Parts: sequence; C-alpha cells; structure tokens
Amino acid sequence: MIPLIPTDAENPAQLRDDLRRALDGGPALGLGMLAGAPTHVEEGTAAVIATSGSSGIPKRVVLSGEALRASAEATAERIGSGRWLLALPAGYVAGLQVLVRSVLAGTQPVSLEGRFSPLAFAEASLSMLRPEVGSGSGIPALYTSLVPAQVATLFDAADDTAVRAALQAYQAILVGGQALPQPLRERAEDLGVRLVRTYGSTETSGGCVYDGVPLDTVAVRIVDGEIRLAGPMLADGYLDDHALNARTFVRDEHGIRWYRTGDLGMVEDGVVRVHGRADNVIVSGGINISLDRVERVVRQVPGLHQAVVVGVDDDHWGEASVIVAARGEVLRRSESDQLVQARDAVAEELGKHARPARLILVDELAVLSSGKPDREAIRRAVAELR
Repeated sequence: MIPLIPTDAENPAQLRDDLRRALDGGPALGLGMLAGAPTHVEEGTAAVIATSGSSGIPKRVVLSGEALRASAEATAERIGSGRWLLALPAGYVAGLQVLVRSVLAGTQPVSLEGRFSPLAFAEASLSMLRPEVGSGSGIPALYTSLVPAQVATLFDAADDTAVRAALQAYQAILVGGQALPQPLRERAEDLGVRLVRTYGSTETSGGCVYDGVPLDTVAVRIVDGEIRLAGPMLADGYLDDHALNARTFVRDEHGIRWYRTGDLGMVEDGVVRVHGRADNVIVSGGINISLDRVERVVRQVPGLHQAVVVGVDDDHWGEASVIVAARGEVLRRSESDQLVQARDAVAEELGKHARPARLILVDELAVLSSGKPDREAIRRAVAELR
C-alpha cells in the first residue's frame, strides 16, 4: 500500500511535480476527494479522481501510473508530442492528461489563469511559440484540450487576428466532454483549425478514440448496442465500490477486461459512432427517444449550436423533450420560428415522434466546473417552470 494524498488541483505547477512522483511510484494523488477517503491505496496507483461522470452518481476512479502513461503515449503516437496549454481544470482527467503528456514529453505546460476568454487564450498560446528557456530547440509543436463550449467561444471571436492566429498555431486541439456540433467542425475547416474529436472518460484515462478511430492500444466492441472498451489505459476500478466494479468492468470468454461505457453506438468500417447515453432516454407516447440524438440534430440549427435538450414530465405524452439555449446564442428571430426549425430538423432525421415540445431561453446555461453542461441543474430549472 502507498499513501493517498489529497491534492490541490488549483496549482498546476505543483500538481505537475506531484504527478511526476506519482507516476514513478507514489504517493498517489487524490483529486476532488472528500473527507473520510482512505489514506492508502494499492501500489501502482497514481491518482484517484472523484467524478460524477455522465450518470450524476459520485464515483472515485482509481488510475494507475501504467494506465495514465499508456494513454499519454498512445496520444503522442497518434498526434505527436510537444508543448501543451492547460485550459481545463486539472482535477478532471482531460486536464490531468495535459500534465501527464507534458511530463512524458519533458515540456512545461502553460496554464490559463482565471476565467476562460479568447484574449487570454490568444496571449497564452502565442507566448508558447517562443522556444522554452534552456530547451536548445526551436519552436515546439503546440497542443491543447478544450470542450465544445470553449471552441465555440473562440470561433465567435476568430475575426480577431490574434485569436485566429492562436487557433491556427496548434498542431491539434483535442475536443471532448460532449459531442462536437457539425457547424463547429465546418467552421474549423474554414478557419484552418485542426480539431480532433475525442471520446473517452475518466475510466479510460481520458480520450481513447480520436475522430472515431481507436488509439493503437485500444480495442472496441459492441455488445447489445453498448460500446465497450479495452486496453492498458483502463482504470483499476472504483475505490471501495466492489458492486459498481463488478457491473462496470467485465471479462469476456478470453479473460480480456472490458469497460462498459453505458453509451450506445456502433462500429462501421473501423469508425466508432456514438449515439448517446443508454440511460439518457425518455418514453414519449410509448416510444423510446434518445435525448442525445435529438440534441445532436438540434445543435445543427443555426443559433442553437450550444443548446441542451432535457426531458420533462408531460401530461399528454408522459414525457417530452425541451430545448434550453442561452439567450445570447440564439439568432435574432422569434422563439417560435427557432423552435419550428428545430422541430422540422428533428422530424426529418429522427421522425415526428422525437420533436421537442418547447424552446426555453435562459440568460446563461448552468455548467459544471469541467465545462460540461450541468444537465441535472438545467432539467430541474425547466421542471420548476412548468
């Protein structure tokens, strides 16, 4: 057993030093840990990350140094190695992996301070184009990880020369945490920005499928419509939760250990296509409707690129879906016109039964500290309006 040390993720420089020691044998880092957590964990553990994931159920994910290294090395093999900008909280796996990749690359990451903004991003990014002191090398390849909301904010400001130059300076910008709307992909192509869509979770040490293609050490299979993942990047499991471990990590007939993602999807010509959470489904008029699929279509409508779709009780249908969007994001047209366009798009792609019932505009969408929409808070707020 080795010590598990509660760790301050607000100081990335100190965390990087602590992480280097954790990768080399300990002590292990406890990120987001609450009082009452164990003081020791199994040897080989590098980090325990407290997360609610997509389900909203608090979990403590145990990641070994081997898993974190395997993930970072597979990423470097796919997109290259260089200097990273830390623009996400380091207490979450996407931010932590920025530090892991930096440790393995022998580079010093740059951290964004304060609230994320296009100006702060541009200044930090362009400062990284200067060679590191004492590196003896030229301009490094630049990388960062963002969530779609950050990408949208940057693209909205891309008329600014400095912001556009900063975006174009990156060898790759990894984007994960939620689906990347098609309009943002098209805008990236127009701007010459190299976005890489990632799919993964804390249980897989971060993204492990890039632009639909699994990293070289990752295996994917579909069982009863659910995506399962295997490889050296898998977490050891959940701290002190044997029942959840047994449900989530299973072995096949060959003894291979698989992670049950809880996501529905398919593999087509070697490309993984994610349809949404198996549990993010409502039953409306007796028909199962995936809110993730509805949201994906809605986000293709101009002005609704960052909208969130949630389910609420409905007196007539049992349940119905509702679009929630930030007022400032919606184009200057009536809410009814916007809703009609969204309903028509959903009907055309998924069928009339899947059409959202309402569009609600709010001043600002609730978000988690990870940058993802706080879907439960949004759903509660919508329910209270009824």
